[in-house]
Amino acid sequence: MRLVLLILLVVILLGAGAWWVWFKPRLPAPEMVTATYAKPVPAPDGPMQVYFLGHSLVNQDMPAMLAQLAPEGHDYNSQLGWGTPMKAHWEEDVEILGFDESNAQPGVFRAAKEAIGSGDYDAVVLTEMVELSDAIKYHDSVKYLGQWADLAHASRPDAPIYLYETWHWLTDPKGWEVRLEQDLADLWENRLLLADLARHPDRPVHVIPAGQVLLNFMRAMRNAGGVEGIDGPEDLFGLDPEGKLDPIHMGDLGNYLVALTHYAVLYQKSPVGLPHTLMKANGTPAQVPSDAAARLMQQVVWDTVTSYPKTGVPQ
Repeated sequence: MRLVLLILLVVILLGAGAWWVWFKPRLPAPEMVTATYAKPVPAPDGPMQVYFLGHSLVNQDMPAMLAQLAPEGHDYNSQLGWGTPMKAHWEEDVEILGFDESNAQPGVFRAAKEAIGSGDYDAVVLTEMVELSDAIKYHDSVKYLGQWADLAHASRPDAPIYLYETWHWLTDPKGWEVRLEQDLADLWENRLLLADLARHPDRPVHVIPAGQVLLNFMRAMRNAGGVEGIDGPEDLFGLDPEGKLDPIHMGDLGNYLVALTHYAVLYQKSPVGLPHTLMKANGTPAQVPSDAAARLMQQVVWDTVTSYPKTGVPQ
């Protein structure tokens, strides 16, 4: 009986230890974080070659829109899936759901390890699955962010590595905007980005803050008393195959806003004045935001990325 009680006590203590690791990851000292991200990423001197590793919140249209906004010669490759954690992209025995459908765009797919290990890219953009807390807890996000970033850094030490901050479901019971406001520090930074920095202080990962841009755009739109063509976050999202609101995937307007965010961070240039009549990845015209909406989107993007040091864009 005593042996059984002893075993139970050990299990409880181990469980408590796992709980403590989850809620209290080892983080670098605040002054080290501040000093690290006070150093801007060197600005590119021409068109970039970019690699995207992720899932359907990258999608095919957003990178295609970015390519139309970027300087001539910009190009990209990717490996995507459906709700795919970074672990599944790394481990060959873990299935990537929707692999064939996600990577069917001609000339875009390139196998992730070969691509990132090649040193061919001026920037590598990584993202993690949603629900992010589940990814961190069950899919070793910190470990695999570190492994992908180490591979990129080893092959091309001068090329920045970015963590693409996405968003959660519009139907989230806590509230979509509440999650955007809370999750940047609680999850993206303290559970993932800074936990990685504690392990790898010599190669910081920077951030493409799409979630914060979405949040700030909604606030700016309301403060302006509305903007033509957009009444709320639902107008940024797409439709599902039945024609109903898709509460997680962006539509053309949302993809445009996210593409502007990537442009501003990667090229370190204001997107104000960029075109807003673009094509989708399949060559068909994308929904066009109104002139007023496009101007507000562009300004919000630049204000956001230049006020958040972890983008690497000079303040």
